[in-house]
Amino acid sequence: MNPFIWLLFQLIDLYFYVILATVIISWLTAFNIINYNNPYVRQINGVLRTLTEPLLAPIRRVLPNLGGLDFSPIVLLLGLQFIKRAIVYYIYGM
Repeated sequence: MNPFIWLLFQLIDLYFYVILATVIISWLTAFNIINYNNPYVRQINGVLRTLTEPLLAPIRRVLPNLGGLDFSPIVLLLGLQFIKRAIVYYIYGM
């Protein structure tokens, strides 16, 4: 495999885990399992939001309001997987 393609796939996988961490942190704070007033939690949440909001915000604008449910991370995760499959298909013809 081309090393640049490998690096791109690794970055996509890393971003996948950052999105998952953002979702898990939001659930844990929403259910009051972890305290948002803790400075470490706020710092981790801020970093994760800074990394994910540039891609999640446009998706949220397009998706309809579903009564408090946010499906934008799911759409983004599916989009990342689609990009990986498309790269493999067009480069390697698999």
